[in-house]
Amino acid sequence: MSQADHSISAAILVIGDEILSGRTKDKNIGFIADYLMALGIDLREVRIVADDEQDIIDAVNALRQRYTYLFTTGGIGPTHDDITADAIAKALGLELYEDPRIIALMLERLKPEDLNEARRRMARIPRGADHVENKISKVPGFMIENVIVMAGVPAIMQTMLDSVAPRLRTGAKMIVETLETVGLPEGLYAKGLGEVAALYPSVSIGSYPSFGEGRFKNSIVVRGKDAEQVAAAVTAVQELMDRLRAEQA
Repeated sequence: MSQADHSISAAILVIGDEILSGRTKDKNIGFIADYLMALGIDLREVRIVADDEQDIIDAVNALRQRYTYLFTTGGIGPTHDDITADAIAKALGLELYEDPRIIALMLERLKPEDLNEARRRMARIPRGADHVENKISKVPGFMIENVIVMAGVPAIMQTMLDSVAPRLRTGAKMIVETLETVGLPEGLYAKGLGEVAALYPSVSIGSYPSFGEGRFKNSIVVRGKDAEQVAAAVTAVQELMDRLRAEQA
């Protein structure tokens, strides 16, 4: 992989009526988010669109121009409503063609007589696109410019993500530190936490309340890519909490 870059960003575009209807629960967003964070790629936006060609085109053109990478999931199967490849080709102004390399891959698993018109749809990609290997069912996704097109089936999507990862520019890794604040309500430390955040603008500081084991607790999460700044912010937050606990004693 390439030398780390501090400003690599990404978006995910989830395509499919079944996600919007609730019939299928998305299992890919969280996986991709964790995967990209480990690479040092900042996931900045997620959109979900229906199987509507113009909606896909509009979303692709907006997101691919805004971020370093755009990852799409869904809509590359054999049925009439699998229109992601068509929409990507139109969004980029490219010809969609049947790739003989994909036909050859499909014939490794199918008899020629079983390669019907529906299955051949999955061999259509924009001209100039590179394959994104699919180790499970052979039919690849594709990468064209900064758009990575992957299957919606989680196991297949994950193997495609593994395949494309070595081609991606990587960023500085995110450092994440968590402090627990049992016994201190958010209202008590909110002002002080805001003051700490203002002192360390390169660091993200968030407070996340939860309830467990019969009590409320808050987790303060400090995120950043500069180790010294993260450490300094963590120290400042810890000192704030210690002071507030002493005042409450």
